[in-house]
Amino acid sequence: MIINFDNAATTFPKPDSVRKAALNAIENFGGNAGRGGHALAMRTSEAVFSARETVAKFFGAEPENVIFTMNCTQSLNMAIQGIMTDGGHMIISGMEHNSSARPAAELARNKKITLSIAQVYPDDRRTVESFRSLIHKDTKAIVCTIASNVTGQILPYREIAKLCSERNICFIADGAQACGMLDIKLSDGINILCTAGHKGLYGITGTGLLVTDGKYKIKPIIQGGTGSTSSSLYQPDFLPDGLESGTLNVTGVMTIKAGIEFIQKTGIEKIFAHEDRICRIFINSLRKDKNIIIYRNPESSYVPIVSFNLKGVMPEKVADILAKQGYCLRAGYHCSALAHTQLGTENGTIRFAPSVFSRENDAVKLAEFVKNVRVSEKSKKTIEII
Repeated sequence: MIINFDNAATTFPKPDSVRKAALNAIENFGGNAGRGGHALAMRTSEAVFSARETVAKFFGAEPENVIFTMNCTQSLNMAIQGIMTDGGHMIISGMEHNSSARPAAELARNKKITLSIAQVYPDDRRTVESFRSLIHKDTKAIVCTIASNVTGQILPYREIAKLCSERNICFIADGAQACGMLDIKLSDGINILCTAGHKGLYGITGTGLLVTDGKYKIKPIIQGGTGSTSSSLYQPDFLPDGLESGTLNVTGVMTIKAGIEFIQKTGIEKIFAHEDRICRIFINSLRKDKNIIIYRNPESSYVPIVSFNLKGVMPEKVADILAKQGYCLRAGYHCSALAHTQLGTENGTIRFAPSVFSRENDAVKLAEFVKNVRVSEKSKKTIEII
């Protein structure tokens, strides 16, 4: 039996309604949205627009400002490169996923922008001040994850958004670990929200979103067919067409819609409370063991993610032995080099991430296995469950 506690990577299982939405899309929405006036194309176009409306309402945006992408990585690249196309100064947090950090670093390495990295502290006020102290006259954008994909720490995104608004700086938020978990809205001060469709929104893999308030123009980094202004050699300058080149993943779009409807029906607060309770049960089961390090600070708030390590044991080895017991946890750097540099976890961590479908008893049993993982006395290179 497989028990998935790696839901921060991709939620699984999916709600039954998401499975049905995927099947319905395959069976009924076989047209190419926005390409053609025949019944099949029109039916598909209407379904996509309905999904766009669902996303827009969920995040407090206008439907035309909802862009469907392949994943959060594509969304962040579109936002970062599209906003910083003419150069300037950018600030990112020290807890950013590589999806933000790498495109920013690449632009800086090629001397297209200047880049600063803000330290993140357990104290939100110090974190905000860290961002404030790095603002230059030519600061054009601040990129900040709403919640760390490594520890789950929730950053003071509303306060950072306010700081950006006061200085006329574009605020780009990475909501991959927060959307579907926290009630995120553009009215929080976010100019561009990038998120995954396949994590907290319960869609299938290969789905993402870029949702903008329209204040800052995003220059397309991909050009191509949009179904509109097809007689022109130049990319449309209006949304969503300007940022949606090529055929959409209609099946994926339909699953995002179904996933959001599942969240709305279940209640986002109820989902968070369940997953947070699972995390607390897991933490409390491990807390007294002096061989286990849990990367949480009482001054900070967290989404339902727990990073931990066993002293003297490589994270990958722990995850491997737990996998043999049927438990799926991710170990290593979690595509977030900056976060591990800040945490001082040179070998990475083991990450526990439940979902709305996780069971308390499974977390308790997992904790017992974790507590029994030790370095073998016979060989320091092997581990065993004792």
